Amino acid sequence: MQKLNIAILSYRSAKYGGGQGVFVKDISMALSIIGHKVDVISGPPYPELYKDINLIKLPGLNLFETFSSRDRFKKFINKKKKNINDYYEFISVLFGGFPEMRTFGDRANEFIKNNNHYDLIIDNQSISYGMLEIQKRLPFIEIIHHPITYDLKHELEASNKIKYRISRYRWYSFLKMQKKVAPKINTIITPSKSSKKGIIEEFKCKEKNITVINNGLDASEFAPIDRSQINPFRLITTASADVPLKGLDFSLKALKILITDFPEIHLIVIGNIKENGHTQRLIEKLKIEKNVFFKSNITKAEITNLYSSSSVAIVSSLYEGFGYPVIEAMSCAVPLIATDVSSIPELTKEFAILVEPKNDQMIADSVKKVLINYDKYKEIAVKSRKHVKENFNWAKITNEYEDIIYKTIKKFKNADI
Repeated sequence: MQKLNIAILSYRSAKYGGGQGVFVKDISMALSIIGHKVDVISGPPYPELYKDINLIKLPGLNLFETFSSRDRFKKFINKKKKNINDYYEFISVLFGGFPEMRTFGDRANEFIKNNNHYDLIIDNQSISYGMLEIQKRLPFIEIIHHPITYDLKHELEASNKIKYRISRYRWYSFLKMQKKVAPKINTIITPSKSSKKGIIEEFKCKEKNITVINNGLDASEFAPIDRSQINPFRLITTASADVPLKGLDFSLKALKILITDFPEIHLIVIGNIKENGHTQRLIEKLKIEKNVFFKSNITKAEITNLYSSSSVAIVSSLYEGFGYPVIEAMSCAVPLIATDVSSIPELTKEFAILVEPKNDQMIADSVKKVLINYDKYKEIAVKSRKHVKENFNWAKITNEYEDIIYKTIKKFKNADI
């Protein structure tokens, strides 16, 4: 098979925050290992890539680096040779919007137009107008991890306050663009059957244009440690605090219930906490400050060590397009309790205790069950690692990607005749 020049586009690719940076780093390396030349073209914050991958930076204003209006204004004023995207980005943020997907798409389209040596373009979730322009000129694949409409729905359910709801509609105004763009994209890859169903329902995309390929994981990086090093009272979860979709509230409330029987129990949260935000206020209300510890901006090795030294992992999400924390915990052979929603049952199969969403009592009861019968559930967790190694390894995932890549190129060339 011909080896290709591939560009992977990502409007933002934070090293540690969320799955996008992780996905871009891993998929770029996986395609490179089988011989393709891969460039990652990213807006800020930029990803941490493996050494053989070329990073091309497409700087925007990066206004979300700060929440200070004064600092944002300085960023805008100090930018030399401002163009229409800079003005749009600044004004949109000024009125509470999130314009990065649209402005990155326009910048990426312009860059690709001037650097047209690529055989294929893969975009990671921007679903922007610029991608439709790229699709006209080159074979193109859009990665949609899940429809962001679900994020908006859960955030609106979190509060009835008018001011809050207006702010959410403003922030998610980019969904109007994505709903227009997504149905016009010819090739979409999504990581779960649940996400595929959501894309069809929410974005009105044709089923024939969507292929399900799971995200991958390097099980050698997420590996268990010696059992003697496991903290019997450590629980772990990965969640963006103050993001209702991740359901962190219910893990925290479950912890409060558990402290009665297990005073030493504590919860490690891999993620940020917003000062004076909803999560901090809830922790103070529950009086569990001494039992919750947030860990952010940490390496993959540090994350693995935290997983492997925990006795139970909890995923209390209300929705997951894929859910890296699920397979990370399973790969580390940690007994897993997860909500029975969206893609999670697809990933866990029989290797986790599934609970109802928004049910803190059920989470607490399940943790007790694991702690009391630890040997039984640890044995299941060890089997779950084998499940991850067999089904989510990058060799398998990359073969599936390569098949779609060559089909997309062939389809584009035939359409061009």
